[in-house]
Amino acid sequence: MTKTMTKAERDITLKEGHGDLDSLVGYNLKRAYVVINADYRAALGEDGLAPREFSALALIVQAPGITQSTLARHLGVERSGLVKIVDELEARAFVERQAVKGDRRVQALIATESGSGFYAKTLETVKAHEAKMLSSLSSDEVDTLKDLLYKIRSIEL
Repeated sequence: MTKTMTKAERDITLKEGHGDLDSLVGYNLKRAYVVINADYRAALGEDGLAPREFSALALIVQAPGITQSTLARHLGVERSGLVKIVDELEARAFVERQAVKGDRRVQALIATESGSGFYAKTLETVKAHEAKMLSSLSSDEVDTLKDLLYKIRSIEL
């Protein structure tokens, strides 16, 4: 005869852990991302850029004239998916598309003065957000975490 668990018993079981899922790196990365992303969005507010748009703007500011295909490769997104990101940045007057001499099909991206200023201000907010999220780790642990994540993201598929 099987005993049916009450809601309170099920809730207690869930609070104690997620069973096999807790042993999976991918599951833990996703759960950590959910927490970090929620705080990121709260820190940046309604007018803030989503993480993908912020990352794109960062690369455009740091590499003026980067092509859309190079930017897509660095972000790990399809070139077709990048169009939406660049459209959003362009609509906010943060970047401009410029034709590349010799190949009118290629678009170079340049941050506007407004985009560069917004990026600098937002970068400080993002750094504060990350400091908050990583405050329970030592600086050595943060360095190790970044090194390990870099190793994973460097795997060629």
